[in-house]
Amino acid sequence: MKESTRSRAETLCLSCGGHCCDGAHPPISNDRYWQLVSAGISKSCFEYEGYLRLRTHKDDTCILMKNNKCTCHTIKPETCRAGPFTFDVTEKSIRIFLKHPSICPLVTLLREDTEMYHDQFDHATDHIGTLVAGLSNEEITAINAIDEPDTDLVAEIPMERNRL
Repeated sequence: MKESTRSRAETLCLSCGGHCCDGAHPPISNDRYWQLVSAGISKSCFEYEGYLRLRTHKDDTCILMKNNKCTCHTIKPETCRAGPFTFDVTEKSIRIFLKHPSICPLVTLLREDTEMYHDQFDHATDHIGTLVAGLSNEEITAINAIDEPDTDLVAEIPMERNRL
């Protein structure tokens, strides 16, 4: 990705203030949980509601947001790293969705810059694939039950192993 495009993307994310994180309870893989805890994130920031996830503050903002910025940006959860892509899992595939620009202003930039779109898509599918590989069927069912309106299906990736 060109440096000017990366800079523009970072500016968009910072100007948004992390609203993509509002109400989000991103699933946490076991590996990411231990990375976060080892980095000093309190175990009290996590909860289990069908799957291991981050808590939110009373105002529904992510527990790890401070002054509209992510406090664990370099080791944030896989689905956060995948943004603005999200997913569902079927018996045979991982379905990848792209959020609408009304949720994430970065989507407009991704749609304008094909190289950036493909870079982020590849990055997202790697992180989502890693996360899904470590989830139980029950956790996947709980995650699939989360309603994510304002998204468009952009890909279906066959499951690499028959896990469901």
